[in-house]
Amino acid sequence: MFRRILIAVGLAAAAGLAAAQGAFPTKPITMVVPFPPGGLADLVGRPVAEAMGRDLGQTVVIENKGGAGGGIGMAYASKAPADGYTILMALASYSVLPEADTVLGRSQMYAYNALRPIARFTADPTVLAVRADAPWKTVKDFVEDARKRPGAINFGSSGNYGTMHVPMEILKQVANVRMTHIPYTGAGPSVTALLAGQIDAVSTGPATVLQHVKSGKLRVLAHWGNTKLESMPDVPSLKQSGYNAEYAQWSGLFVPANTPEPVVQRLRQAARFAANDAKVKDTILGAGSPVLFQDTPEFEKYVHSDVKRMADVVKKIGKVE
Repeated sequence: MFRRILIAVGLAAAAGLAAAQGAFPTKPITMVVPFPPGGLADLVGRPVAEAMGRDLGQTVVIENKGGAGGGIGMAYASKAPADGYTILMALASYSVLPEADTVLGRSQMYAYNALRPIARFTADPTVLAVRADAPWKTVKDFVEDARKRPGAINFGSSGNYGTMHVPMEILKQVANVRMTHIPYTGAGPSVTALLAGQIDAVSTGPATVLQHVKSGKLRVLAHWGNTKLESMPDVPSLKQSGYNAEYAQWSGLFVPANTPEPVVQRLRQAARFAANDAKVKDTILGAGSPVLFQDTPEFEKYVHSDVKRMADVVKKIGKVE
C-alpha cells in the first residue's frame, strides 16, 4: 500500500513538473537588443522576435539597450532571471568585450559563461562604406589617402571594441595607417553621422547600409569576407584588394546560462521556426543579410572559436580609451 502511494505521489509530481515545463511561456518575453534601433541586431531581432512570438504563442517584445559597444545590454541580459523570459540578440562584439575589459584593466561587464548560445541567424562580413561624394573610388584610394594624412580620416563605430570598431582596427594594422576613431552608441547613429558628413567612413554589416547604397547616398569600397558578398556581388574583398583583413559580424540568440533545459529547448525550437520562416528570410535578405542559421550545438562551437580568435585581435589592438 505504502509503495503504491509513493508511486502515485511520484507520478503526480512528474506530471506536475511536465505540465509546468510545458506551460512555458505563460507571459510575454523580452528580447534585449544591445544597440539602438537601426543597426544589424535590431534589423535581425525584430522579424525574429515576431516569428518566435507566433511559434511560442506569446509576444516577444524588443527592448533596445544601447551603449558600450553592446556591453550594457549584454551585461543586463546576463544578469536577468534565468527563466526564459529575457533573451538576448547579440552581435559579434559578445566575443570581444570581456577581453577588452581585461586589456583595459577593469572589471568585465559580463562573463562569457554567464550567457548560453541558442542560435545564430546571420554571419556577414562587414563592409567599408563612405559617402557617395567622397573622393575615394577604391579601398586602395582610401588607404593611400590615410597613409598620406595620418589621423585625418575618421571613422565611426558602435563603441570601443565593438563590431564596427574591431574590423577597422584590423585594417589599420594590415595597411599600417592611422585613422581617428569616433565611437557612437550603435550602428544606426554612426551611419546617420556618416550620411550627415560628420565622419568619413564606417565598417558595418551590409544590412545597415544597403538601402543608402541603393539610394545613391553611400558607396561601399570593400568587404571583410573571403567569398563573394551576396548582397553586393561587385564589391571586392579586402584580400582581393591586397589587404589581409577578415572579419564577420554575426547575430545570435543567447539566454542566461542557468536557464532550465526544457525552456532552452522550447526557445531553440522557436528560433528554428523563425530561421525557416519565409517572412523572416525575406525581411533579413531584403535588408542585405541572408539567414545563415546555426542550431545550438553548432553555434556553441562557433562562438567558442570566435572568442579565442578575437582575444588575440583585442590584445593586438591594445588599450583604447
